Amino acid sequence: MSIEMSIGAVALLVTLVTAGGFALLGFLHASKRTINLEEYIVSRNQFGSGMAFATIVASAMGVWILFSPPEVGSTSGITGILGYCLGSAAPIFVFTRIGPRIRQIMPNGHSLNEFVLYRFGNAMYGLVLAIMVFYMFIYLTAELTGIAKAVQILADVPLGWTALVVVTATFLYTTYGGLGATIFTDAIQFAIIVPLLIVSLLVALNAMGGWNAALEPVRLNLPELLSFGNLAGIKFGATLVIAVLVAEVFNQGNWQRVYASRNNRVVRRAFLASALVILPMLLIAGSLGLLAAHFGFQDDRAFFSLIQQLNLPIGVTIGVLVLALALVMSSIDTLLNGITSVFTTDLMRLFPRMQSSGLLRTSRILTVIIGVIAIVIAAQGYNVLYLFLLADLVCAGAFVPVLCGLYSQWLSGSLSFWSAVIGIAAGALFFPKPDYSPWLAIPFGGDLLVSFIAPIVVSTLVIGLGLFITRGANAYRFDFQQLQQTHFYNRREQNRVGSQSSKG
Repeated sequence: MSIEMSIGAVALLVTLVTAGGFALLGFLHASKRTINLEEYIVSRNQFGSGMAFATIVASAMGVWILFSPPEVGSTSGITGILGYCLGSAAPIFVFTRIGPRIRQIMPNGHSLNEFVLYRFGNAMYGLVLAIMVFYMFIYLTAELTGIAKAVQILADVPLGWTALVVVTATFLYTTYGGLGATIFTDAIQFAIIVPLLIVSLLVALNAMGGWNAALEPVRLNLPELLSFGNLAGIKFGATLVIAVLVAEVFNQGNWQRVYASRNNRVVRRAFLASALVILPMLLIAGSLGLLAAHFGFQDDRAFFSLIQQLNLPIGVTIGVLVLALALVMSSIDTLLNGITSVFTTDLMRLFPRMQSSGLLRTSRILTVIIGVIAIVIAAQGYNVLYLFLLADLVCAGAFVPVLCGLYSQWLSGSLSFWSAVIGIAAGALFFPKPDYSPWLAIPFGGDLLVSFIAPIVVSTLVIGLGLFITRGANAYRFDFQQLQQTHFYNRREQNRVGSQSSKG
């Protein structure tokens, strides 16, 4: 009992020190210079390939990689792991194309929803804004749920308290220093995450006697997990490829890093390198789930249950906890900064005469409200993977019209809006309950793969039909030149806001 209490006390202390340490580093970095509002939300053209690469990887790899990929590995096996790897790397690779594209057609932009406003109008803008905030909120909630579960397993701390400590520490430096502070701490967290993730796998393998000994019970009891012919695993892997791909397009953190990169060459190099590094990182995380299946652990706590089962030295537990905290804070600061920047650019448009300090104060209050709601939900301990899938579904319907809008002149705002709405509705018909049973007694009801294919297929068909009907001499045609000088606020207002400190 005393040993358990000492481990719990140490884990709690490590949580406080690690979270506080990252907050202090971010705060000190931000305090060294005064930044204007433009730099606060986008840090335009400031970072080279190295920093851009580190922040893209760190912001993409949240604590979810210690929950969702191990769960997939322990339930869907090798094929599911490969699907998760490809699904996580694919959207990062896609940004090597769409990142330079948006910088080319809208060089003064800040976010995807800003592009959508000028490209499609208010209806589609409102829908995409709601999707982006909803996705980032669910992502934030899933991350807080994950770290809260991790600390509860290791230290028996109530879920809500851990979520409160982590989000408060992250909020302190994120809202003070903006994107620059976020990217700075991401680089430090990246240097911690990669070696600790590799060490976690090596330590677990060593404790289990190597790969052959670790996987022998899996070969005997769950051979399908190690089979490349596992149809269920292939199907779930395909689902993850689609789900993660469509969702990450609506993550404001990615678009911020597109504009923060020094030039298009940096965008392409940094996102490509990040995609290549993310693949083995997810492979390691999923492999930990295969090891957990050795003991029959097959839920989202599989990795942490494995660490407990192996009864490793307390130093290993501390390392795992630091890894989890570095992962969660590297993604939460991105999400909080992304949400704040979305609110700020919207407030600038709605209240063009509001002072810089007022804009940021209002954005911070709104972000705090979202954070509090996320803490409350995180305290319920919902399944992390299901939370992500729910957010991914909403993104799937709007994916095709938004991407078409980046390239096609012929897609109108009304057609893009209705194609997205109808697509989301089509996917919702097949989406399962939290226990993965169907909501509706219809063919393919509760089928995850169908629920993600449906929005993409339906939205594409609606667009195709609409363009066919409206073809001809009087067809709608958008002039991309309109985006070259667009801002949420005019040039005079930009100078006025930009001359003031964001810390007021």
